[in-house]
Amino acid sequence: MELRLDGRTALITGGSRGLGFAIANRFAASGAQVIILARRQDALDGAIDTLRKSTGGRVQGYACDVANVDQIETAMERIWLSSTGVDILVNNAGSSVQRPVAVLSTELMQTDFNLKLVAAVQLSQFVIPRMKEQKWGRIINVVSANGKAPPAGGAPTALSRAAGLALTKVMANELAPHNILVNALCVGYIESDQWRRLHQIEAPKLAYEAYLQEKARVIPLGRLGKAEEFASVACFLASDAASYVTGTAINVDGGRCPVT
Repeated sequence: MELRLDGRTALITGGSRGLGFAIANRFAASGAQVIILARRQDALDGAIDTLRKSTGGRVQGYACDVANVDQIETAMERIWLSSTGVDILVNNAGSSVQRPVAVLSTELMQTDFNLKLVAAVQLSQFVIPRMKEQKWGRIINVVSANGKAPPAGGAPTALSRAAGLALTKVMANELAPHNILVNALCVGYIESDQWRRLHQIEAPKLAYEAYLQEKARVIPLGRLGKAEEFASVACFLASDAASYVTGTAINVDGGRCPVT
């Protein structure tokens, strides 16, 4: 089945690398006009250039720290001036921060919620009016499977991601009458630059491939996922093929999460 997004405009946060970049690449290759947000201008420029060359698609980008309300407002104003609006929103920006509750600071917890939850709400508020007008919209919240099955020492990420799951269900119920579908994608172990950083911290003397094999022992499929595999599921949810799917939280984790 070929999934097409022709005529749609997609906004993807954290789009300069990792999962956000893979989603942007898949969406652009599927015919969508793609707008990416990222904090660093140099990373943004490089990603836009690569995406345009690899897909031949229409790709724009704006430097924006989505944890900053003022920067979100400025970026959205620029988007309204350069496009007809946003049909698909992917709230992907985030990072993995983990601390035991006993040493979890209020500042760190608030920062994490601002980045992963508050930003998702604010960006959704910007795009929902147009989606309502046209009776069509897609919002995808990228969260973590740990939001369903929080591990010890998993705060604040597990907390903010669990809140993201609740937000997804609330929004799906509110927006369904307008044909705006809201779903969550729960990230498992996906190969990324983050794993190379963790490798250097956790086992620098172990070969990288051997390190990944050790991590894959807890995954029923026996391997880490690819960013492209994650992007394929996002493309399905963004397409008309998923027109009866809303309020779901799909694990893209090779079967690792014990909760469906």
